[in-house]
Amino acid sequence: MNEDAREWLETMTLIRRFEERAGEMYARAKVGGFLHLSIGEEATIVGSARALRASDYLISTYRSHGHAIVRGTPPENVMAELFGKVDGCCRGRGGSMHMFDLARRFMGGYGIVGGNLPIAAGIALASDYTGTDEVTLCTFGDGASNQGTFGETLNLAALWRLPVVFMVTNNQFGMGTALGRHSAVTDLQRKGESLGVPGMRCDGMDVRDTHRVVAEAVEQVREERRPVLIEAITYRFRGHSMADPEQYRTKEEVARWRERDPLTVFGALLIEEGLITAAELERLDAAALARVDAAVEFAEASPFPEPAALYDDIYVLGSASRGWYSVETTEDRAEGAPPAPEPAANDEISRQLTSALAAGEDGHEPAEQAR
Repeated sequence: MNEDAREWLETMTLIRRFEERAGEMYARAKVGGFLHLSIGEEATIVGSARALRASDYLISTYRSHGHAIVRGTPPENVMAELFGKVDGCCRGRGGSMHMFDLARRFMGGYGIVGGNLPIAAGIALASDYTGTDEVTLCTFGDGASNQGTFGETLNLAALWRLPVVFMVTNNQFGMGTALGRHSAVTDLQRKGESLGVPGMRCDGMDVRDTHRVVAEAVEQVREERRPVLIEAITYRFRGHSMADPEQYRTKEEVARWRERDPLTVFGALLIEEGLITAAELERLDAAALARVDAAVEFAEASPFPEPAALYDDIYVLGSASRGWYSVETTEDRAEGAPPAPEPAANDEISRQLTSALAAGEDGHEPAEQAR
């Protein structure tokens, strides 16, 4: 258990330093689109993930950098993904909100609020079909508990007895709207009771309590093959995204929650119990900073995808767009349908696009002329 405690602190510290540096890179225009940081929620991330087996699945929201790291995706590949580079975990195609690492059974982040809930049920259904004892952990925010997908998914999960743990990360705000202003029921662990999904609650600022509750839920779901809902009470120290002016809460409120900073509190506890020294704690933090610096250097050195790769992994049927067929059915073969075309990276349109982009053009006719 001593080694576990140290590893939890190391991983929480790495996630914190990674998120801080990601915010800096966003401010320097190295990261495009939106950027949602999980600073303050590290105990929820690490405590829940460490209750899973390597064979279990984890699916997240658009606030997913920490979930990728906790599942084992190297910070270098996560940072490269933020930069939109080919060495990112999605080869630069996912960006901040769509991390994914199938090899580590991290089934991605999703930009649509509540959009990951039915996908989690589908993963759990697949586990049920194949007769494995895998469990899926699905994390989502308090705002997603008001989406239609929440009720629909919990209902089916309970009806079909699917092995999925739903964990609502209650960080007190749905974007900029306080929980009490967007949810008639603020005791979120109870929201699944009428749908046949019992609830539990953990202190999401305490990695030990989070791990204890999630571990109990995971084993219950694994044995009984029926879903459970967990409410993790936590707080984000930064805004909803980097574009958030944070006019909906006071500095005093944030300061009160910062007194419960999961890194500071857990680090002090380990020192008090003699599991780590203050000097070791400093070295641990320095190692995390060095790893994040290396991740930034890696992302900087990684190239952007070639323009010819624009059509990669695009599947179409028909001739409206260049690509290749997503499926080749038995009927297609029986009727002598032509084979799927070669990937678009090899065709003439892709080469023309590459030349146009290299010349600083967009490869399209002016709007007036096109009409």
